[in-house]
Amino acid sequence: MGFVFFDTETTGLRHGFDQIVHFAAIRTDNDLNEVDRFEARSRLLPHVVPHPSALLTNGLPIERLTDEGLPSHYQMVLLIREKLLCWSPSIFVGYNSIRFDEEMLRHAFFQTLQPAYLTSSHGNSRADVLGLVMAAAGLSPASLSVPYGPEGRPIFRLEQLASANDVAHTDAHDAMGDVVATLGLCRRVHERSPELWHRFVRFSKKATVGDFVDTEDGFFLTEFFGNAPYHTPVVCIGADPDQPNGRFCLRLDVAREELAVMTEEAFQSYLSAKPSPVRRLRINAAPTLTAFYDAPDAMLDGADIDDLERRARSIKEDTALRSRIIEAFVATRARRSPSSHVEGRIYEGFPGRDDEDRMAKFHTVGWGEAAAIVQEFDDERLRVFGRRLIYYGGRSALSDDVKLGVECDLTDRLIDHAAGGFTLRQALDETERLLAENGADANGILSSYREYLTHRIKRVTEFRARRFVVEPR
Repeated sequence: MGFVFFDTETTGLRHGFDQIVHFAAIRTDNDLNEVDRFEARSRLLPHVVPHPSALLTNGLPIERLTDEGLPSHYQMVLLIREKLLCWSPSIFVGYNSIRFDEEMLRHAFFQTLQPAYLTSSHGNSRADVLGLVMAAAGLSPASLSVPYGPEGRPIFRLEQLASANDVAHTDAHDAMGDVVATLGLCRRVHERSPELWHRFVRFSKKATVGDFVDTEDGFFLTEFFGNAPYHTPVVCIGADPDQPNGRFCLRLDVAREELAVMTEEAFQSYLSAKPSPVRRLRINAAPTLTAFYDAPDAMLDGADIDDLERRARSIKEDTALRSRIIEAFVATRARRSPSSHVEGRIYEGFPGRDDEDRMAKFHTVGWGEAAAIVQEFDDERLRVFGRRLIYYGGRSALSDDVKLGVECDLTDRLIDHAAGGFTLRQALDETERLLAENGADANGILSSYREYLTHRIKRVTEFRARRFVVEPR
């Protein structure tokens, strides 16, 4: 099946509002031997405002991001999808990828009218090396050297980990450089702790995780807070009614007999404690799990396996108690309001079958026919994204009133914080702050960005005054 190690460099950290500007990936065989590699870059989308800290971190001057010789964002994403489909099925692996790079990639696909979940479809699965190295530090410390900061806390930044383990990382915060370093760390674990590596690969598959948590009497769930692993003996008590891939697990520090006789007040108090006795995991997010019989002494911390299994079986067999816990826990969970911005609505349902067919056809026709397809979308989100793509690629295919609406929407994102994005003014203020704080700008990235922002604010203000002027009656 093989692996795809990948990384993204982006304009910031906001899923849906920032964009990928550099994507890199290496495909390997099952033994982590490289068989292919791929890179793609794009120029900046006109309605996206990079965070100056992102430019500094990635070493990207604004002149490079606005280079007209680079492919458009749409062209880049099409190339990425083509390559990743060619490499499928694979296990997709990155460093802190499930919480960040995967999200950025999903939004990039969705906003270019493509199925968003490539890395968890087409026979693919996914895993996150950040969880692997944290697990290695706690369960197999001989497999990796983990550096420590002056306060005695472990450091899990990719650059420092690579250095501590003699892994090449010549271009930190360059997408391909980070991919090479991530692959190098995985080779270390693969060589020095085959059992841990096998478990990492095994639980990259959603079906395997689901079968394990649903059938095991109990297991250790390893979670990471403040760069430290916490190993908790739990039992799965059922599915999250609001999320098919979610599972609720209950800590085993209180026996079923004690829970069953709690008053309602005591029961509610127990469930609302911090940290919560109910832990939620996603079977499609490669959680770190350990069967009781595989747990090392450090993880058991003096606990008796037979007692843990007895408690777990007792809770699993009490259907009424499990239902009561889930119902009470869900009732106290804060409900998320639907986003008022289309960029924040990726998880508000899948496109229908007819819209999926329209999405596929959109990429095979000219802009005029694409504009007609966009009008037919049942999903409002797809209509918005489709009009944007046409506006940037062939705006003459749009009617004047549609063009005006798109321009109003996109320029709002540049000047109005309520529109959801990072505005030009916010970027300028942050750039000024960084310049004053750093006292120097050796490579000129901040100075040139300040000049760009000042000029852009002037142009956008003039454009809106000219384009959206209200005619007197």
